[in-house]
Amino acid sequence: AWYVPCLASLETLQELCRKENLSCKSIGITNRSLKSYEVEYLCDYKVEEGKAYYLVKWKGWPESSNTWEPRKHLNCPLLIQNFLRDKNEYLSRVRQGKAMKVRNHVKALKPAIADYIVKKAKQRIALQRWKEELNRKKNHKAMILVENTVDLEGPPIDFYYINEYKPAPGINVLNGITTGCECADCPAEKCCPKEAGFILAYNKRKKLKIQPGLPIYECNSYCRCGPDCPNRIVQKGTPYSLCIFRTNNGRGWGVKTLQKIKTNSFVMEYVGEVITSEEAERRGQLYDNQGNTYLFDLDYDSDEFTVDAARYGNVSHFVNHSCDPNLQVFNVFIDNLDLRLPRIALFSTRTIKAGEELTFDYQMKGSIDLTSDSAEGLSPSKKRIRTVCKCGAVCCRGYLN
Repeated sequence: AWYVPCLASLETLQELCRKENLSCKSIGITNRSLKSYEVEYLCDYKVEEGKAYYLVKWKGWPESSNTWEPRKHLNCPLLIQNFLRDKNEYLSRVRQGKAMKVRNHVKALKPAIADYIVKKAKQRIALQRWKEELNRKKNHKAMILVENTVDLEGPPIDFYYINEYKPAPGINVLNGITTGCECADCPAEKCCPKEAGFILAYNKRKKLKIQPGLPIYECNSYCRCGPDCPNRIVQKGTPYSLCIFRTNNGRGWGVKTLQKIKTNSFVMEYVGEVITSEEAERRGQLYDNQGNTYLFDLDYDSDEFTVDAARYGNVSHFVNHSCDPNLQVFNVFIDNLDLRLPRIALFSTRTIKAGEELTFDYQMKGSIDLTSDSAEGLSPSKKRIRTVCKCGAVCCRGYLN
């Protein structure tokens, strides 16, 4: 389905709700807040007759209702702290990164400073709402955080979070399974991997033990074993709390882990729309003009299908490329044994420290074929403009394709 964003601003919708005495929790208007006043953020600062005043944006009220309030009327220390930090951040950038102290005798802010403070406040609110939305939609226990300390970029406008493949009409991503293993305690001789002609992918510590290029066959919905089965890893979703963050070197958004990840651990699954390779080629031509595309060829057995994560995806949508990655791609089969439609899982290649960025090689075997004119673009075509790599690795190849 294609979605059309609302053309009215949040402030306009809030004002309409108040005029009609209507509540709408999704835009911050509740029955309790229809006539109440709560500080949403601070917009400006001035000193008159020795008294400090802040221009207040009231939560759920349009900007036309902003008022100047004396400092003693405000019980919002965190918002004041954000205000001062944003002010100093702007001044530091103007002075090319030189730290500046707050001058208490300033009687009014310059319009450019106030404008920046308002933009940062709106960005902070938008990113918080996006974080809440992501955590509502995810189907795993680990948290997703969002962070931007680099610029004024807010949440992506045309991105929708999903937990599993979104097949195009006519494509069935759940077929081929009619039975499961009868193991009382997996793995056993007749467990799912053995039936498929392969070894169990995980050891007793539930860590990967097979080499890249080999498939993973997990127990499925028909299997006798329960949810604690050691052969059910990818299907449980990511076990680590992750942070989508803004990179400071022009690579857009990235993903970092908030927890230590041991070697050969499952980290996340790559999901998106499943489309035919013909449709992927058509989209790829359009995406090249936009500079962003996320097309992942499902070429384990053939090149018939592609995963497009440009508009629909999960956290993996934001994972950047590196020529020296810490994640490796594996093909996984669970409730679908169609070799043309494997699920794509990313496993750690080494120990990853908390706070470290997660990356994988877009040219990894069985991985993405990246050939767009964007550092973030992924495309099935083999003959497009070469893209300069910005990964910064010592072994950087110089180009993404």
